[in-house]
Amino acid sequence: MRIGRLKLCASTFCNDPSFEATGAAMPSLPFETLLQMAAGGGAVGFLVGLTGVGAGALLTPMLISGFGVSPAVAVGTDLLFASITKATAAVRHHKMGNVNWPILCWLAAGSLSASMATLAWLYIAAPDTTRLADIIRGLLAALLVASAIIIPLCPWVLRNRRLGASAEAVPVRTTATLGFGLLLGVLVTLTSVGAGAIGVAVLSALYPALVARRIVGTDIVHAIPLAFVSGIGHLGLGNVDWVILTALLCGSIPGIALGSRLTGLLPEWLLRLVLSVVLLYAAYLLLPFAVRLLNGH
Repeated sequence: MRIGRLKLCASTFCNDPSFEATGAAMPSLPFETLLQMAAGGGAVGFLVGLTGVGAGALLTPMLISGFGVSPAVAVGTDLLFASITKATAAVRHHKMGNVNWPILCWLAAGSLSASMATLAWLYIAAPDTTRLADIIRGLLAALLVASAIIIPLCPWVLRNRRLGASAEAVPVRTTATLGFGLLLGVLVTLTSVGAGAIGVAVLSALYPALVARRIVGTDIVHAIPLAFVSGIGHLGLGNVDWVILTALLCGSIPGIALGSRLTGLLPEWLLRLVLSVVLLYAAYLLLPFAVRLLNGH
């Protein structure tokens, strides 16, 4: 069930054909809808504060399926949202020495390059808007399923890795890290999903000797420039709604603070299981678009 279907024209990818590029002003959002968005942002922030993952995987499908925001606007707004909300966590991880900078540099070299190339393609090629919206929804559904599987398994994978390896003792697998960065840059730019849970899972497989806190810290810090560059690119394409972003931040900032303080009071396995169920439900809502994409329609 959609929550107050919105007609947004902040993007050339807007689904409502009644809003063409005629210079008409964008209609203001009802105050009730903004309160609902703030509450949704608070719920997402609360889960992120508790589990450390799920921002993009939850927020983008919530905007698309829950509020009827066009896919491109949902992706662009969520990318800037993620870059802002993850900044405080990144500072903390850096101060605690949880960032492997050589790995991060190679990962960012691939992801930022791929992100800028993807944004350039969106700008120059100006692909069919309806088709692009279906592609975004289809990719998002697949990534949500992958995230739902990975999120509950991450603590088990990280718990069973060898302890004590310093950041300097782990050699960088340059080709594999760069290649994964390229793939991640494309996925995140198109869907805003993948830099969190999927990034942790792949880095865990590439660097089994790296301790868990450095895997998580490196992944979080890397997500900030990737989300920011992608978000700025979408802003230039007109795919960011500042009113929606402000409403989401008003809810998510206190939500993250509350969730962080409650971490440890509830079993993490239970929280991650609930998060996975939510992601699977979000993927279910987008399933028709994934089927259409596979069938080539």
